[in-house]
Amino acid sequence: MADFPLESMMCRRDNLEQVLDNLKEGIIAHDVQRRVFFFNREAERITGYHRTEVLGRDCHEAFGAPLCGGRCAFCDETPAPPERADYDLTILTKAGDTRRIEMTVTRMSDGEGGIAGVLSCFRDVTDLFRLRLTAGRLMSFGNIIGHDSKMLTVFAQIRDVAGYDFPVHISGETGTGKELAAGAIHAESRRAGAAFVPINCGALPEGLIESELFGHVRGAFSGAVRDKKGRFELADGGTVFLDEVADLSIPMQVKLLRFLQEGKFERVGGEQTISVDVRVVSATNKNLKKEVERGRFREDLFYRLNVIPIHLPPLRERKIDIPYLIDHFLKEAAERYGREPLKIASPALALMLDYRWPGNVRELQNAVQFAFVKCGGKLILPEHLPLELREAGAVCTRRGPVKKLEIDAVRQALTRTGGNKARAAKLMGVGRATLYRFLGEHPELV
Repeated sequence: MADFPLESMMCRRDNLEQVLDNLKEGIIAHDVQRRVFFFNREAERITGYHRTEVLGRDCHEAFGAPLCGGRCAFCDETPAPPERADYDLTILTKAGDTRRIEMTVTRMSDGEGGIAGVLSCFRDVTDLFRLRLTAGRLMSFGNIIGHDSKMLTVFAQIRDVAGYDFPVHISGETGTGKELAAGAIHAESRRAGAAFVPINCGALPEGLIESELFGHVRGAFSGAVRDKKGRFELADGGTVFLDEVADLSIPMQVKLLRFLQEGKFERVGGEQTISVDVRVVSATNKNLKKEVERGRFREDLFYRLNVIPIHLPPLRERKIDIPYLIDHFLKEAAERYGREPLKIASPALALMLDYRWPGNVRELQNAVQFAFVKCGGKLILPEHLPLELREAGAVCTRRGPVKKLEIDAVRQALTRTGGNKARAAKLMGVGRATLYRFLGEHPELV
């Protein structure tokens, strides 16, 4: 049999397509006019589109929107894709399901230094995310640290809503991380490459808030020396986060309602109607429904904003996350200031587990930073913690008898759980703070 060079085999289009069709990654390639010229079988399986629906068409038209969402480098007249880009995103399949994919986009050259198009490889990781969530192995999501079951529920909600543009309202006490959750929704969505614009409605003066939201034209009021875009205009194609939305005045609520209904507005002092495409995520630390009952918030606006509600639990209801959060903030501070990572002693951790944390995660972060500065060694002790934590620990009272721990029982529980203190405490039927306090008195067990 005559030798058949490998190069000749690969140059044959049908052989190359057969190779690409048997990959476990979706492959899509298009030219600078966004015309799709390759779409393999795995891409069909992941997206739900058949290649006959896609090949030869503008990819935006074929999929009904840019597959890469806000990260698309071919939305402008002069495309400028990077040589290579890696990112995660959530897509909508033809059937309307959300799928989480890992995407790698590579620029293709025309051989003369110009751009010929892009090659995109993507892998479906939806089931992997669900598996980690179900198994309770997820420790963080979108910069939010959390291992408690309540937080895993929040992570699942964020992933579920990310693929849709419906308004989301996030409720929760001050310091629970509402802006982080809003940012995660944006980062998981197809708008991720576009702007995420946060607006603190409670921090803006009443006389300036309309201008901040909708912009103004030159001469609209004293000091308006030039035209200015508002936050909604700056967020075109992206997401607007309306924090403390309950603090908006009734007149501003009316104007916001009109924008949500029509997607249009006029700048202050202007006559031209401007249309923008933004997703709205709102949040408040107040009970918005009670604000409606008290006549301080419009009911029609409430139903416009509260299409998909997400509630963030206070830190006192997810104390299992406290050790993970402390570790995260200590590593963050150590990296920032070039110090050796610090550890927290069991008695100090017990104090932090007992504390009620009225300021939630934000207060915990402040306490860790305080201890990081005050601690001169490598181990954070109770005396390094803020005064309010130490005072709360001194007056802390417990209802009912506290189960007495024994050294051998604790050693056995730690051995059985592989050193996992939270599981060891559960195994012995005591609170984590009790175990940490006992370990502080018996350092030989740690």
